[in-house]
Amino acid sequence: MSHKSRAGTDRTASVAAVMVVAVTAFLTSSVWAQNITPVVLTFSTVGDSRQDPVTYDKASVGNTLSGQDSIWLQNTKALARILRSVQAQKSTMLFFNGDMVHGYGWAGFGYMSSLSGSSIAGPTTPTTVADVVGSDLVKFYQQYGFWRGTVAPVMEAGTYVFPVPGNHETQCKACGKVAKVENENAWAANMGDLVVDASRFQGILGSAPQHLNFGPAAGVGPDGLTTDQSKLSYSFDYKGLHFAVINTDPVGKDAHAPTQWLAADLASASLRGAKKMFVFGHKPAFTYAYLANSVTPPAGLDAAPGNAADRDAFWNVIENYKATYFCGHEHIYNISQPRGGAYQVLVGAGGSPFDAKSTDVTKNPATDRDYSWATVRVHQDGGVDILGYGFDAAFGPTQLLQQVYLP
Repeated sequence: MSHKSRAGTDRTASVAAVMVVAVTAFLTSSVWAQNITPVVLTFSTVGDSRQDPVTYDKASVGNTLSGQDSIWLQNTKALARILRSVQAQKSTMLFFNGDMVHGYGWAGFGYMSSLSGSSIAGPTTPTTVADVVGSDLVKFYQQYGFWRGTVAPVMEAGTYVFPVPGNHETQCKACGKVAKVENENAWAANMGDLVVDASRFQGILGSAPQHLNFGPAAGVGPDGLTTDQSKLSYSFDYKGLHFAVINTDPVGKDAHAPTQWLAADLASASLRGAKKMFVFGHKPAFTYAYLANSVTPPAGLDAAPGNAADRDAFWNVIENYKATYFCGHEHIYNISQPRGGAYQVLVGAGGSPFDAKSTDVTKNPATDRDYSWATVRVHQDGGVDILGYGFDAAFGPTQLLQQVYLP
């Protein structure tokens, strides 16, 4: 069930207080009530804010990147606006579904990728400051630092940010778009303190997370993963709800979900009586085929050769436990029921170059080039509103794109 709305307002960043009032009023007036029981939790989710140094969307950001975005490879303007909106919507949790940094290199000592990531030199021993600064390892850490600085005010204002690894964090492009253990280690070093800091969680959300479950150690677990996943996949309970984060590009199994780990995790949550289950990963299970006049290349868990069976096994777990799957990777907005049951909520348009070009003919032209996110409201009786929000490539007014209700 969905609803379209073209009403809505936003304000400029220089008048933050006015913007909060305006967006809050917009939400109040635009969302039609299907459940009048009190809202017990509001959380938001988005992914893919990283910029591209070569193929950035000129129709949206202009002919050149801003100085900071050309260095740190972030769409600062889009991400900052989304973060302000999430705060205005009073979300106390934000799940960021991967590709928060451009990364895509090899975060091992002495490796240096070309700008396009099509070739890689190394490993070599750096002999100059320029060698060190230009290394993939330092670039990863610099980009993580910029992103962490951007989201830090959100944490301090009362919204816990949960990181989800994406392929730009775990994979090396010049190595054949495969995940590297050095990249997983760089992720753990830069994001591990958020996965999950129980004391900070309690300080922000008022109570501690329950039943923390971290991904398996190297070589442990039924999915046959060879590297430590304890900071890449994780889950917890909060207010009787279950939240699980998965790494969809682990070393040795790119474009594969840790299906068996997730199945055991959701089974335990079900036995505990979890009211609702929410799963967050980077790659969609089912590619959103947005092109109207041509074939959209597969981009999700269905992209790897012969992966349809593994993708279906993952989706069986999602449907068996009546979970909802939130993802990114495709830089576009789409909410769907791929097999008529569980919902896949694709919110990968957090600032990265849109998958749909300005010249493309798409299936949903009103939203296929919107920067977008989802805000979820959980009601006291267990009912859930999934609200899709966005603003167009020209940074026009914020709009309610869609409303889905899960009884």
